[in-house]
Amino acid sequence: MPRAALSRLMLRPFTRADAPALCAYRNDPAVARYQGWNLPYALADAEALITQMQGRTLGQDGWTQVAFADATSGKLLGDFAVRGMGQQAELGVTLAPTAQGRGLASEGLRLVLGQIFGSLGLHRVYASIDPRNQAAAALLLRAGFRHEGTTRQSYWHRGEWTDDATYGLLYSEWQAQTPQEK
Repeated sequence: MPRAALSRLMLRPFTRADAPALCAYRNDPAVARYQGWNLPYALADAEALITQMQGRTLGQDGWTQVAFADATSGKLLGDFAVRGMGQQAELGVTLAPTAQGRGLASEGLRLVLGQIFGSLGLHRVYASIDPRNQAAAALLLRAGFRHEGTTRQSYWHRGEWTDDATYGLLYSEWQAQTPQEK
């Protein structure tokens, strides 16, 4: 995957040096609460994920995880997961606690959407979240996603039946809200 950057951050492939930071934020209970991985998340798990992602690019069928990093230092701030499915993609985001509350996830999401819609030309992207994850819902709404619906108690997660809220964004909607270069 080529590097993509805005002023404060960049998307890039994971490197082996990212494993300790990836492991640390994935072990944070507040970060992991609405995510699908198991705790504890071992360093070997982070290393295995990084190995699995080597050579993958956004838009490929299946899940691709990309690092979300500080543009100056390269320090890992979080990651985006994109599951390619033909002309659609599912999106997920995880942000380290030290990177939260500074607008970095919004900037990173703009980068990811620029690749999904701009470079790859996909038709639709969606995210499926636990509706209790208010930060994720707010992030998606700020990016122009619309709440498409909530399925009640539709999946078993961390010992309970959990609701599932879906947010979607079409290419035409993204294009209408994104300033075009002249």
